[in-house]
Amino acid sequence: MATSSDSQFVSWFRSVAPYFHAFRGRTFVIAFGGEVVDQGKFVAIAHDLNLLHSAGIRVVVVHGSRPQIEAQLKQRKARSRYAEGIRITDAVALECVKEAVGLLRVEIDALLSQGLPNSPMAGAAINTVSGNFITAQPYGIRNGTDFQYTGAVRKVDAQAIKGCLDCGNIVIVSNIGYSPTGEVFNCTVEDVAVATAKALVADKLIYFTDAPVLDSRGRVRTEIAAQEADKLLTGASRLSDDTRLFLQHAVEAVRGGVPRAHLVSHQVEGALLIELFTHKGSGSMITADKLEKLRGATIDDVGGILSLIEPLEADGVLVYRGREIIEREIQRFYVIEHDGMIVGNAALYPFPSGKAAELAALAVRPESRGAGIGEKLLEHVSREARKRGLRQLFVLTTQATHWFIERGFGEADIAVLPEPRRSLYNYQRRSKVLVKNI
Repeated sequence: MATSSDSQFVSWFRSVAPYFHAFRGRTFVIAFGGEVVDQGKFVAIAHDLNLLHSAGIRVVVVHGSRPQIEAQLKQRKARSRYAEGIRITDAVALECVKEAVGLLRVEIDALLSQGLPNSPMAGAAINTVSGNFITAQPYGIRNGTDFQYTGAVRKVDAQAIKGCLDCGNIVIVSNIGYSPTGEVFNCTVEDVAVATAKALVADKLIYFTDAPVLDSRGRVRTEIAAQEADKLLTGASRLSDDTRLFLQHAVEAVRGGVPRAHLVSHQVEGALLIELFTHKGSGSMITADKLEKLRGATIDDVGGILSLIEPLEADGVLVYRGREIIEREIQRFYVIEHDGMIVGNAALYPFPSGKAAELAALAVRPESRGAGIGEKLLEHVSREARKRGLRQLFVLTTQATHWFIERGFGEADIAVLPEPRRSLYNYQRRSKVLVKNI
């Protein structure tokens, strides 16, 4: 006999199936600074990368190496020099970069090669590939400072990376670039990650950062449009240096054709999986435009509408409407779509003779309740009714009376309903009639 924990597991496992379908065969570029490895955080991340790889996701890992370079410089008793937050890479620092990146690559390879029984890596058999994928050029002289062997990405060999991914490998890209003349340059991880994601036309660019992007109440901002991110970057928002840098480059990526960029905290265990495989996520998703769209429904939305209203019909909250009715009356419906998924819907039935309209079939996905979806639909339906010269909006409800009263509706007698609607009133349901002047 299945226990409650078994049922919860089955329910959870089924809930992630749509994500597996959506992500299979997609390319994700996942970037982090060297501190993730230095602080021992990459052990858990390696387990999560293994899961993504097992799910058929094409994974490209881009890593930095700042703390490892600092350690090499300290051993040589050499001084670190920065300008504008970027390392000035002289000849000594360049040797430290080569040493640090080589050691880091071996450590990352080792962690991704684990296969211990009774561990998330059991039977993984992951192959990793790296190479001279990045062509770089000198960062140059900026404001009078010669950055010497510090580089900027000039080109990414996307075809070579895609070939490695096609063979089922995880590709590892370091922060080192090479010039056609054989020189080596130290690039920044954020620059390499953006260039790689854009060159591959990756589906996602994911940065591990040290702190999340928070709103004024201290809550994680789960979605940020590029225009909103610009304001955060130019305003007095509380962003850590790392987060500010990664957010800036995430905006560059989405404006450069990458559909989604994410900032997740390496301080949160399993942050990558939570961000990718749950509706709520764990970090911030950056997009070129807002993900939420309120629009008129089309015949393609019937399945999504049914998935919202059927549970409420079963509970007696909404009157039953079959597929045929919804298909026939689809022009009456409005939906709110979030990242391709319908999260709310409502219908408007006008009664021009009575200068009134009925708001019906208002439904919101359970996980989206409390996010203002219902209010947005109510406001939109009210606006549409006013455009048609109607002056009153009414709703019949059995269980949401207080919600509507809190939004300006008042209880009324059945007699206020337009005669065509009054004749259809179901006395067995005993629905409350609520009316609002619009």
